[in-house]
Amino acid sequence: MNYKALPKIDLHCHLDGSARPETLRELAVERNLQVADIESLRSSLIAPESCPSLDEYLKRFELAVQVMQDKASLERIAYEIFEDASYENVKYLEVRFGPLLHMNKGLNLDEIISSVLKGMNDAKEKYDIEGGIIIAALRTMPTDRLDDLIETGSKYLDKGLVGFDLASSEVAGFCDTFKPFVEKAKALGYKITIHAGETGVGKNVFDAVTIGADRIGHGIHIHSHQKAFDIVKKHKIVLETCPSSNVQTKAVTSMENHPIKDFMDAGILVTINTDNRTVSNTSMTKEVKRVMETFNLDLSDYHKIYEYSVQAAFTSDEIKEKLLAYIR
Repeated sequence: MNYKALPKIDLHCHLDGSARPETLRELAVERNLQVADIESLRSSLIAPESCPSLDEYLKRFELAVQVMQDKASLERIAYEIFEDASYENVKYLEVRFGPLLHMNKGLNLDEIISSVLKGMNDAKEKYDIEGGIIIAALRTMPTDRLDDLIETGSKYLDKGLVGFDLASSEVAGFCDTFKPFVEKAKALGYKITIHAGETGVGKNVFDAVTIGADRIGHGIHIHSHQKAFDIVKKHKIVLETCPSSNVQTKAVTSMENHPIKDFMDAGILVTINTDNRTVSNTSMTKEVKRVMETFNLDLSDYHKIYEYSVQAAFTSDEIKEKLLAYIR
């Protein structure tokens, strides 16, 4: 099967984890940062399959965040991610990022969000790809700027910004802290996706759906919490699974033990996504190929997954119809 030629949808892709190593090195040199040669740098950015934990995996983002502190770098990296995705026939891509991480050199939230949107919109004009931007609150950061983040972002909801996310390291019971912010975002018109159930705490998925999540990032540990499993199935909450990333972070022990096929068989709506194109050294073509060949899926199985992605995309009915036409 020609996996590259298949139309693809990626709903879970992080901006800072998907920047080209060559671009990061170039931008770092321009900003007088000390960086290694490109091969050493590439090795330092890619998390190995032997990565011991999610926290260790997240250390691979440090250079990207250090570099992405001005409008030009944010715009360029956003553009290039959509460009790269278009080359492998990704027809729709949602990219998420934490704007509060990019304020270290004086940028304000308007400048940060508008720069990423410009990069995306410029790429969409040039390439056959649709998509949107999701802003994320990092659970490890103070919450005192979240009202400002949500209010500032709401001005861009008709300009390509489509959703609000909670991301970063996962601890049990985090939803209680963030419930007021999720409710505020939802009231302002954001769609909600929440990282939950990635690292063993299935109950977090139940909590996330309860406070208003439209989709769940990862969610693979619902098998350890019956209420989480039941609420996801009952309400047709789509899981944004990221198979290679899940193996790297030890969310699962191997690809063969990933629950994506079991979830499909049980009627759970699953999607295939990259998470971090650079840190996981992957692409949608690689992810689709790996899942389909590991679990002996056929084209009809893939079309189901693609349709689940269309249904769950934070976009208009018009674009959804356009996306469905690629597989009809």
